[in-house]
Amino acid sequence: MSERYVLDLREVAETQVAVVGGKGGHLGGLSRIEGIRVPDGFCVTTDAFRRIMAEVPSIDDQLDQLSCVNPDDREAVRTLSARIRRTIEGIAIPGDLRGAITRALGRHGEQAAYAVRSSATAEDLPTASFAGQQDTYLNVVGPTAILQHISRCWASLFTERAVTYRRRGGIDHRTVHMAVVVQRMVFPDAAGILFTADPVTGNRKVATVDAGFGLGEALVSGLVNPDVFTVRHSEIVARTIAAKQRAVHALPDGGTREAAIDARRQEQPALTDAQVVRLVELGRRIEAHFGRPQDIEWCLVDDDFQIVQSRPITTLFPIPESGDQENHVYLSVGHQQMMTDPMKPLGISVWQLTAMAPMHEAGGRLFVDATRRLASPASRAALLDVVGRGDPLIRDALETVLERDDFVPSLPDAGPGGPPARGASAPIETDPAIVTGLIERSRTSIAALERDIRTKTGPALFDFLREAFEEHKRVLTDPLSMQAIMAGMEATWWLNDTLREWLGEKNAADTLTLSAPDNVTSEMGLALLDVADVIRPHPEVVAFLRGVESIEDDAFLDELAKVAGGAEARDAIESYLDRYGMRCVGEIDITRPRWRERPTTLVPVILDNVRNFEPGAAGRRFEQGRQKAREKERDVLSRLRALPDGDRKADEAKRMIDRVRTFIGYREYPKYGIISRYFVYKRALLAEAERLVEAGVLPEQEDIFYLTFQELHDVVRSHQVDDRLIQRRKDAFRSYHALTPPRVLTSDGEAVTGAYRRDDAPADALIGLPVSAGTIEGRARVILDMGEADLEAGDILVTAFTDPSWSPLFVGIAGLVTEVGGLMTHGAVIAREYGLPAVVGVERATRLIRDGQRIRVHGTDGYVEILP
Repeated sequence: MSERYVLDLREVAETQVAVVGGKGGHLGGLSRIEGIRVPDGFCVTTDAFRRIMAEVPSIDDQLDQLSCVNPDDREAVRTLSARIRRTIEGIAIPGDLRGAITRALGRHGEQAAYAVRSSATAEDLPTASFAGQQDTYLNVVGPTAILQHISRCWASLFTERAVTYRRRGGIDHRTVHMAVVVQRMVFPDAAGILFTADPVTGNRKVATVDAGFGLGEALVSGLVNPDVFTVRHSEIVARTIAAKQRAVHALPDGGTREAAIDARRQEQPALTDAQVVRLVELGRRIEAHFGRPQDIEWCLVDDDFQIVQSRPITTLFPIPESGDQENHVYLSVGHQQMMTDPMKPLGISVWQLTAMAPMHEAGGRLFVDATRRLASPASRAALLDVVGRGDPLIRDALETVLERDDFVPSLPDAGPGGPPARGASAPIETDPAIVTGLIERSRTSIAALERDIRTKTGPALFDFLREAFEEHKRVLTDPLSMQAIMAGMEATWWLNDTLREWLGEKNAADTLTLSAPDNVTSEMGLALLDVADVIRPHPEVVAFLRGVESIEDDAFLDELAKVAGGAEARDAIESYLDRYGMRCVGEIDITRPRWRERPTTLVPVILDNVRNFEPGAAGRRFEQGRQKAREKERDVLSRLRALPDGDRKADEAKRMIDRVRTFIGYREYPKYGIISRYFVYKRALLAEAERLVEAGVLPEQEDIFYLTFQELHDVVRSHQVDDRLIQRRKDAFRSYHALTPPRVLTSDGEAVTGAYRRDDAPADALIGLPVSAGTIEGRARVILDMGEADLEAGDILVTAFTDPSWSPLFVGIAGLVTEVGGLMTHGAVIAREYGLPAVVGVERATRLIRDGQRIRVHGTDGYVEILP
């Protein structure tokens, strides 16, 4: 019975993570790969760990306390985790377990030197490496010392860093168990790390080798800088040979020591070129076996490589599946849609089914394949022009790829001529009735959808929805709608380009578009000011809203109506939700909770509006914007008339000003229509999910979010579901939050980062894209969750991205800084509508700017200064 506590490494299968942990499973898999040498050894299994934990009943209470501690309370985590480690290390190893371990040592050499290494069940996984979270002990000699270090490895499951890592990853301490790997010690000439993909760029065809003399601990601990070799297609394409002054060596009686390296050897490479190439070939074999890029620890002994660890590189962004071996260049959809968070499978598949272009999924995000458009000169020029105006970082990243002559194929143009010249004669008249008609057409179509879907259930609902998705795409691709959107955008570009040329004025269109008509997103922000006007006179309502965190969303409005003035406040909020309740942060993902489903999301913004504004602010704000736009128009036209050929220039500018004010507001309407439809689809699908829950097919309604549309259709038809698939999808979705999607991604896995390449800003400024003119100085409020907003007048909002749902915050701020965005993305359009100086596309803004710092936003020139 006791033999279950120990398994020889060669007996271990990589699927036995629950028995031998992640490291043990990987080492077992490695030992089975032809041509890969792994030092001999054995695993002390998780059964042994559970046996030890059962020896002390009080450990359960200690784990309960640990689970309740806030992971940010470092002192409490440190105290409780240290107590648990002391408890585990103090447990006497039972005789049968001790006997199993010593017998294994006898088989491998009782007095040999060993590495004793922790192997938790939640480490070296495809979604989380947990690297460095538990402990490894080198050159341990003798059974007594080995047993002691096995206890230390068990205890290391509860180091402060491991406990915090698990809590932040949403992993229950009780679900993780510790195995221990005991391996014959290797005494290498050189050691280091091999990444089978470039860990910085993500390029899967590039491998990097870090190498140093002696044990690898010198590199891992940062004692020395390694030699670094970069290998592509079995050829070293770059190398850096470091001055390696020290090394870590094993001592004869156990333990390790640092030693100085002979001065004549310090700048010699730790590996020859031939050894580097051979090591990478071994790494490719290991990568092929495990099916994903690997982070490999290796040792060189007498010109022979031994592999002592291999784990997945979990930081790499996945590559969309193309189904072929061709080169592809992918553009991030999230950067265009202002939502770079991961999406759930149902959200991804519904967006794919309703989008105008084919979309590819990777890492919970969507991408479009731009390869064909980049391949021919005319379409390439047009694409670079459009994306360059919107987001210069994307353009620069694409140009970086195009400079590699061999990556994007070159195809002839499909037809004669290039893209149409900017500012060419407009295909539609400047007629406000066009916008009115388009909005009415959309409303009629959505009303028909709401009416017709009411009677549809079961498989018939999915047949109906497939037809509805086609209507959805037809409305989206309506030629007149596309012309109206482009008319507003092209008029904006014309005004900015031409007035800069004629008058030397930057971003003139920003002021000329203030309070443009028919902008449903800016109206949404102003309408919440009107809600605040209803609430402000009622102190009981304000007090109720301040304490709303303890109330469930479905009871919120009913409870509100019970306080003095609450019925009036409820009606105002209900009216707002009737018009805008389908919106939410991350709204392109149908699975995200809408304001109608979670109305308490709006409470912090309403309270800010009550505190920071006087009654009637919405009307005043809109009228002030309109007056500023009129004044700007008069100023521009009078200055143009004073120029040579001034009357013609003024007439042209007047036509474009009329055009931009007619059409720029409509830019926001198609997204409103999409999200309105999404909420209709979602309510119908959730009703179907409720029937599945009642039938015992699903445990929870929201489990449908982890199925694709087709998979959900199949479940509704068959009343059968794969619970393990849903759990795998939940685990994967959780892991995707740790990934940062790149703007441009190649089929080699390279995340191509663009640069602004500007020299017109102060040296220490944070560079971005100017999208709304003006300069403002104020307190930075770094807000990642709209529901946690707490803003004062004059604050500058700093966040990762803003989709239309953030616009209610815009009425109360003085400026805007985002990490993601472009000239025509929603945040930029609304910033201009409200006259907020704004800079978007500021890389890592939420990490470089601290909440509460004073900053200066240069919205005209596109940079941010952090003030002392």
